[in-house]
Amino acid sequence: MVETNWKLSWQQARNHEGVTRGARAFLALAAVLAWGWWSGWQAQLMPVLLGVIASALTETDDSWRGRLRAQGLALACFGFMAWAVWATMASPWLLMAVLAVSAFAITMLGALSERYRAIAFGSLVLFIYAGLATHSSRDAARQALPLMLAGAVWYGVVSVGWTAALPRAPVRDRLAKLYALLGEYLRLKALLLEPVRDVDLERRRMALALHNGRVVDALNATKESLISRMGRGTPPLWLRTAMHQYLAAQDVHERVSSSHEHYDLLAQAFFHSDVLYRCQRVLTLLGEQALKLSQAIGTQSEPQHWGATARAIEDMQAAMAHRAAMEDGAAPEAVQGRALRSLQALGDNLTALASVFAGALALPPHAPADSPDCTLLDREPRSLADAWGRMRAHARLASPWLRHSLRLSVSLVAGFCVMQATADPRGFWILLTIVFVSQPHYAATQARLMQRAKGTALGLALGWAVIQLLPDARVQATLLVLGGAVFFGARHTRYTLATAAVTTLLLLSFHQLGSTSGVISARLFDTVVGCLIAAVASWTVLPYWQSRHWPQLAAQVLQTQAVYLREILAQYQGGKCDHLAYRLARRNAHNADAALSNAYSAMLQEPARVRDHVDVAARFLCLSHTQLNYLSALGAQRGGAAARPMDEGTQALAQTLLVSLQQLAGELERIQRVPASRRRRIAAHGAPAVAELARERGTAAPPAAGPHSLMAAQLQLVGKVFPQLQDQARQLAQP
Repeated sequence: MVETNWKLSWQQARNHEGVTRGARAFLALAAVLAWGWWSGWQAQLMPVLLGVIASALTETDDSWRGRLRAQGLALACFGFMAWAVWATMASPWLLMAVLAVSAFAITMLGALSERYRAIAFGSLVLFIYAGLATHSSRDAARQALPLMLAGAVWYGVVSVGWTAALPRAPVRDRLAKLYALLGEYLRLKALLLEPVRDVDLERRRMALALHNGRVVDALNATKESLISRMGRGTPPLWLRTAMHQYLAAQDVHERVSSSHEHYDLLAQAFFHSDVLYRCQRVLTLLGEQALKLSQAIGTQSEPQHWGATARAIEDMQAAMAHRAAMEDGAAPEAVQGRALRSLQALGDNLTALASVFAGALALPPHAPADSPDCTLLDREPRSLADAWGRMRAHARLASPWLRHSLRLSVSLVAGFCVMQATADPRGFWILLTIVFVSQPHYAATQARLMQRAKGTALGLALGWAVIQLLPDARVQATLLVLGGAVFFGARHTRYTLATAAVTTLLLLSFHQLGSTSGVISARLFDTVVGCLIAAVASWTVLPYWQSRHWPQLAAQVLQTQAVYLREILAQYQGGKCDHLAYRLARRNAHNADAALSNAYSAMLQEPARVRDHVDVAARFLCLSHTQLNYLSALGAQRGGAAARPMDEGTQALAQTLLVSLQQLAGELERIQRVPASRRRRIAAHGAPAVAELARERGTAAPPAAGPHSLMAAQLQLVGKVFPQLQDQARQLAQP
């Protein structure tokens, strides 16, 4: 048993993204140190190590072909940065100007995608490394810069070769994380079905909405990992299996995010029955099944089943049949009849959800990779014109990327001025700290700089202890390599640990070169100064306060939900088909919902003076997520026995909802473009102030529908949420 657990843990660890990143860094750094010791070039190792680190910072999940293209672009940027440092080294203020312009331009490049963000970040780091390694001397630059570029090339070779030899691990790791998050989502959803009095459903709904953002992020990351490995021919079996499991996860997400009735009504209607507990048990067991599937994907083993889920579904269906039989002999009230229909729809959805999990374990169907059900949308720029168009879309002050680019440039200029004023020979560490801790949003910057400061202090203490207790050069070289591996393995998940590791690596590197005098105090001082500059800049230089941009995010939520509803209506009219248009509409609606939940989380970390309408934003988030749940129930039931053709009344209700969602979204967008001063003047005239900003009212609550079909019932639920959502949206628009 112990041996089996050890093997499973090893199999899970070797697929973990952090472990593979750390292993590549270990291989590259160990080879550099071994070459330096063998050739007697220890004095030249520092620039090579810096080049390896900068190149590794540009790495993203990709196929070997994509990694090769990305490395080529990164090396071109590195070459330009190295030339810029060499050309301006004699004039510090010209170097500062080049740094500021380069920081702005290359950070804006990061608005294209994650790949370009990584390249931009690595290029800025190499620029600062080059300044640090050349010591303001062109002679030193002629020696250090080629070695730095050689280190970057070497890591590129390791990265491309590793990806070509082991392409499966990142996909499996992201799939495993996705199913683990789905398991937690199922657990949180099960809490909503608990039929007890005085339960804080609003708090549970908020927890569910916030976790949904993490699930959507995992879905997007998995999709990008799959797209990067899709070639023109028939994919190999392992990739078809991964695609099949990803599409199953999409189906699971749509079904588990569905709501067929307000949970308060279900709890009141079935308070004296155990049927909701039966449903809750099925959801809980399905959550455990998702976790087992996650572990099975990570360890490449078969998940274990004991039949508990199948028996729980049988018990749930029996309890529902018994409850329905009790209602057959009596004339149920309208509310009770509606609750029973919703309960039956919930049971059907849970049964189908179990079937989706069972299908995820089966071998994928032999469908062509370009079939409508297997097509994924690649969001990478397809041409220079496409890339330029995306860049121009961010050339406005409301764009967070433009603000981040300007803020970073100003911060680097301030750091450079401090470096010149103090004549600090290692002052480039100030700039390095600014680059590492500066993030597009205030909350992320504050969290990162605190982690950076704690990690630096811990790393300095650890490095000093290692130098004192383990003076052997070979032991220190081994720990140096391990420090680099830990840094790259943990920098995306545990940044404090990663900072401590890279700080230890730095101290050991200087000790290997025999120049540790003043390093500890300089590193500590420069880190504190860089963190202070980044903190002040995030507060004062074009801060992107979430509450100021909430109406725009809310409008995007409403607009994407309208498109999702339109695609659902087409599915009910033309038949179920998981083609790209439908899946794209569904994904955009959930992406907008995730952006809203992420913005709310960030808003709670911002200063109190800029957190406008926090309570209103929380209610809007819960209501919009609930509305999306009702729409997801329609999407989950399409093609099922309960999906009947729409009659005229249902069609009229659906069209009214579509128009209402689009008009409210348009109203919020128009309000966002109106200056706050005008909004304050209008708001001073009374409650109808926001309505005056709209060109037409047109967003009245949809009428009730008569038919008792599934679609009519779900649309009625949306119609009940919409007036509350409308009221919260108009409160958001008031200054």
